[in-house]
Amino acid sequence: MDKINIGIVVAEFNYDITMMMLQRAREYAEFLGVNVSRVFRVPGTFDMPLAIKKLLKLDDVDGVVTLGAVIKGETDHHRVIMDNAARKITDLSLEFEKPVALGISGSGESRLQAEARIEMAKDAVESCVKMIKSLRDLK
Repeated sequence: MDKINIGIVVAEFNYDITMMMLQRAREYAEFLGVNVSRVFRVPGTFDMPLAIKKLLKLDDVDGVVTLGAVIKGETDHHRVIMDNAARKITDLSLEFEKPVALGISGSGESRLQAEARIEMAKDAVESCVKMIKSLRDLK
């Protein structure tokens, strides 16, 4: 079987949390024998769709993992961010017929809850890899 190559799109907003998520994702991909061919940093979760689309167009990217933390502020802005990002992420996966794993925690979580969910970055990598393998089996 060909080597699996994934891209990772990570939000810089809540940097202390998302960069730990990136570290966990990279380590887990290595554990699974998966190559992280590209890492694309974006300002925030809302900015992810364009980066995801660019990665999905590349031949050396079999799927994309998204990493971010949408923490509740004083308004409901976090809902707008997460609802729109999740919808577009799904749309892009369907459009390009490549998996895009949702590794974005939130919305509405506190900083402590976001910190407790850092390890979930590994779940997003695993989800992406499982989907890539399943889709390869259909060919």
